Amino acid sequence: MALHLFHLLLFLLLSPLSYVSSVGINYGTLGNNLPSPKKVAQLLQSTLLDKVKIYDTNPDILEAFSNTGVDLIVAVENYHVANISKDAAAADDWFATRVQPFIPATSIVAVCVGNEYLTSDDNLDPDALVQAMQNLHAVLLKRGLDRKIKVTTPHSMAVLASSFPPSASTFATKLIPTMSSIVGFLADTRAPFMVNAYPYFAYRDNPSTVDLEYALLGNSTGVHDPKGYIYHNMLDAQIDAVRSAIDAIGFGNLSMKITVSESGWPSKGDPEDTAAIPNNAKTYNTRLIERAQSNKGTPMKPKDNIEIFVFALFNENKKPGGASERNFGIFNGDGSKVYEVDLSCEFCSNGDAFEKMSTSGQVRGPSVWCVAKPHADEKVLQSVLDFCCGPGGVDCREVYESGKCFEPDKLHAHASYAMNAYYQMHGRNYWNCDFKGTGLVTFSDPSYGTCRYRQQ
Repeated sequence: MALHLFHLLLFLLLSPLSYVSSVGINYGTLGNNLPSPKKVAQLLQSTLLDKVKIYDTNPDILEAFSNTGVDLIVAVENYHVANISKDAAAADDWFATRVQPFIPATSIVAVCVGNEYLTSDDNLDPDALVQAMQNLHAVLLKRGLDRKIKVTTPHSMAVLASSFPPSASTFATKLIPTMSSIVGFLADTRAPFMVNAYPYFAYRDNPSTVDLEYALLGNSTGVHDPKGYIYHNMLDAQIDAVRSAIDAIGFGNLSMKITVSESGWPSKGDPEDTAAIPNNAKTYNTRLIERAQSNKGTPMKPKDNIEIFVFALFNENKKPGGASERNFGIFNGDGSKVYEVDLSCEFCSNGDAFEKMSTSGQVRGPSVWCVAKPHADEKVLQSVLDFCCGPGGVDCREVYESGKCFEPDKLHAHASYAMNAYYQMHGRNYWNCDFKGTGLVTFSDPSYGTCRYRQQ
């Protein structure tokens, strides 16, 4: 009986089911002073950011993020959508040359077909977008990757006829046929509806009617919707406006996950952009990250967690448009922070990457270790710790009160020590560092002070 329970516990802990929330970041590359993708990958392993969305399939980026535990979302550029829409063979060729060579080492979890495709250029064919999405999904289905990699497309708020009040929002009339096809496709394939939502632009264009604190995600007195919903920040209102538009075309009874694929605030703008200052950017992005980690929904759907991708990782000095377009980044090109936002997580791998990013970018040691993902579910981590220090056979005395690895007295730290010891004991196979999706293999030694992590 005891042996049966041991194997059951081992199966539950090592089965690849994830209960990990995440905060995403957009990684644009329209700059001539940006660090190499390899250094960027090392930087992000030291942060609470564990999903990265890019705007193409840059092979250097895809290679750099292999074996990092960071999920990637790649994209089909707008100009390439028409070609992929022609037939399944064109989509298959795109996937075979752009994505297939990098998986599974690089964890690619979605393909964005275009970016704001329906509102960026009147000359683009809406039908091509729908067909391209269908063709790519067919490719994934044929290759058995449709559960791992989802196909979607990010929209701007301009797909809406209006966004206020949220409960009365609808899609723009001319886009309703296309949006109906897209939403139907997303529902059938269980892919998220992506929207780029920027309270900054709403405030910039209407400073006399939009409260700044409301736009900055602050706890204002609240904006009342006719149906009784109360909004304390504009982002939630924008999300629910999208939700209402989806409901209005007949998909209200389906479970549709909404992802904020871009949201941010610039630290600098043109002279008339008085709100584009570092303090506002710091306030907005700090609250945005807290919002992403809160696992909270919106007034319309309080239990539906909203995944959020912050815009953006870097200031991009070659991006066209006004000054604000080049100043949405949290980091400058040299790796220094534009303003202080806490992205740290205790016990992440490569924890000193902020300071090292402008140097060689080398990782320490020839070995590999296993640590807990920075935002792993604490209930799962406690089960992992109990398993490793019990049936798993790990000597956990170092994480007890008198041990060298007791400090910091955090569950994440203690679980990381135990997970690594188990991983090293059992031959460093990748499945020995899964732990129900909470483990991460790293090439950077997580040892600190007198606390030494075992290695083979």
